Amino acid sequence: MNILKDILYKVAIEAVKGSTDITVNKMDFDSRKIESNDVFIAIRGSISDGHDFIEKAIQQGAVAIICDTFPEIIAKGITYVQVKDTNSALAFMAANYFGDPSQNLKLVGITGTNGKTTIASLLYQLFKKAGFKVGLLSTVKILVDEIEYKATHTTPDSITINHYLNEMVENGVEYCFMEVSSHGIHQKRTEALHFVGGIFTNLSHDHLDYHPTFAEYRDVKKSFFDNLPKTAFALSNIDDKNGQVMLQNTAAKKLTYALKSYADYKAQILENQLSGLLLKINGNEVWVKLIGTFNAYNLLAIYGTAIELGMESLEVLRLLSDLESVSGRFQFIVSASNITAIVDYAHTPDALENVLKTINDIRTKNEQLITVVGCGGNRDKTKRPIMAGIASDLSDKAIFTSDNPRNEDPEVIINEMEIGVAPQNYKKTLTITDRKQAIKTACQLSQPNDIILIAGKGHETYQEINGIRHDFDDMKIVKEILDQLHK
Repeated sequence: MNILKDILYKVAIEAVKGSTDITVNKMDFDSRKIESNDVFIAIRGSISDGHDFIEKAIQQGAVAIICDTFPEIIAKGITYVQVKDTNSALAFMAANYFGDPSQNLKLVGITGTNGKTTIASLLYQLFKKAGFKVGLLSTVKILVDEIEYKATHTTPDSITINHYLNEMVENGVEYCFMEVSSHGIHQKRTEALHFVGGIFTNLSHDHLDYHPTFAEYRDVKKSFFDNLPKTAFALSNIDDKNGQVMLQNTAAKKLTYALKSYADYKAQILENQLSGLLLKINGNEVWVKLIGTFNAYNLLAIYGTAIELGMESLEVLRLLSDLESVSGRFQFIVSASNITAIVDYAHTPDALENVLKTINDIRTKNEQLITVVGCGGNRDKTKRPIMAGIASDLSDKAIFTSDNPRNEDPEVIINEMEIGVAPQNYKKTLTITDRKQAIKTACQLSQPNDIILIAGKGHETYQEINGIRHDFDDMKIVKEILDQLHK
């Protein structure tokens, strides 16, 4: 039995019409999901305003309305609660409704432009291998120990987060690792959660379709650390120029990790091969199955986090050496004719540059590097020419193709990408709008020992065109084509 006034604990209330001493069923911010005796929270979104659906929610059976402005028509027998911020109210109400589950496990949030999924997923893997019950809230999937659910957002809405955290608590989960996106922070989805630690990976060009400036994007990320309690730790990559900024105003224990700077957790790359990395972490050598400088940073963040959560250093190193690559993150296959195909989620300029530089560091230069890349529709347009410039600069051939065009014309997206290609690289580039055909062409152009990078979609098993998701798996497609071509 849920009493409305109990669910409103810690919510900044401005005014009330009606009684809060009423029994309610559940809550939602989607008027279509409202049923008898529910609470409707009116959220102002980028596409629609929940305040326009108050009347509909009441017709569906809502007995209480949470809003930031009272509607003109006040219905009889309905409780209206005016709050300062409905996003913030939703965060606290969801936590209260589910019994504040984040207080009953150790929750660590990972934020930054690149590396969030890898770090969260590998921390899940490492703590599972150490024998703990673990939870994961990531772009790729949600895991309640070993039960898997599909993920729809990097950081889900507050009700979804608390629903799964509650399920984790009920299943005896001790640790949960969670990706924290700038959208999630900005929309207060993480506001009422209790974190024992926060990790900052790096900051580069992304989401400028949502945030008006890079400074706002940075400050939103920083606010996550500003709000950590003093009992938590804040672990930041200080090789990134924004690494120290994240720690400026946090009350949490300040910790750093780096490859190039002096830091609490320091690593050196001794060997970098397609089979893995030999790292020296805080004086101890460890061989890992992951590849590239960007993964050295990820592993260092994982090492530091595990130590801060109470694990022994040698045990952490042993577990690091056993970690497997994350789906769609530098995943590779080698065909019968010795062509290496790499699938990676790199969909920002920085991530694409990291992956290409990693491949160029490993390769002998006697082989071709062919890159297949596109840019998503209805997303930050300013990164399109930058990504095309990087792909054509750092590859022997670059094929520009469709990613998830969503509601945009894929050819327009590709044209906007091509603007970034330097004149000396024109001859290196091809445009093939159909993604499957682009992958096939890369395979046909490749010779034994060549490397094909297919960037942008990684773990995704669909292509979104005009609101419809079609089955499309880069790894599955390249494997099939290489098997057919080189039988």
